[in-house]
Amino acid sequence: MGKVEGGMKCVKYLLFVFNFIFWLMGSLVLAVGLWLRLDPNTVSLLGEGGPETFFIGVYILIAAGGLVMLVGFFGCCGAVRESQCLLGLFFACLLVIFGAEVAAGVFGFFNKDKIIEDIKHFYDEAAGNNDNNTTVQSYHIILNCCGPPSTKSTLCQDISSNKTCHVAIEEFFNSKLFIVGYVGIGIAGVMNIK
Repeated sequence: MGKVEGGMKCVKYLLFVFNFIFWLMGSLVLAVGLWLRLDPNTVSLLGEGGPETFFIGVYILIAAGGLVMLVGFFGCCGAVRESQCLLGLFFACLLVIFGAEVAAGVFGFFNKDKIIEDIKHFYDEAAGNNDNNTTVQSYHIILNCCGPPSTKSTLCQDISSNKTCHVAIEEFFNSKLFIVGYVGIGIAGVMNIK
């Protein structure tokens, strides 16, 4: 009987450790989602009226990260207290989270080009609207680029780069969207191993 009890304690603590790691991964996903949403450069470039496609993937990451943290907490409590109810809730939520993270990762990869085109279109509209020079100026300063030839004389005086804003937008958001995709798919892969 002593060997069985020792084995069960080992399983209990291993389950706790895995759930704690799961909680940490949820914290990472939530942090990346919040960083993408609240990054001062991204906020300056996109504001609140930016392309929805970029924010959809970010909001999926934030929701999935928060849910993973909550479920990881349920798993830790269920393992320590040996509660079948909490452990059952934990495993049921694993399936939902796995699907959400894969969806965010796949969404980021497959819609990367559309998201970047939407952001370029958003920039072009702001550049064409003379009332919106602060948005255009934000793009020029943050991305160190200069936009359409019509704006070069007035808004690009302090820019040292000859890079167009379309190229700079592509470089800037490509790096961010790859983070969304890699984190979503990577965390889902680690969850699948578990």
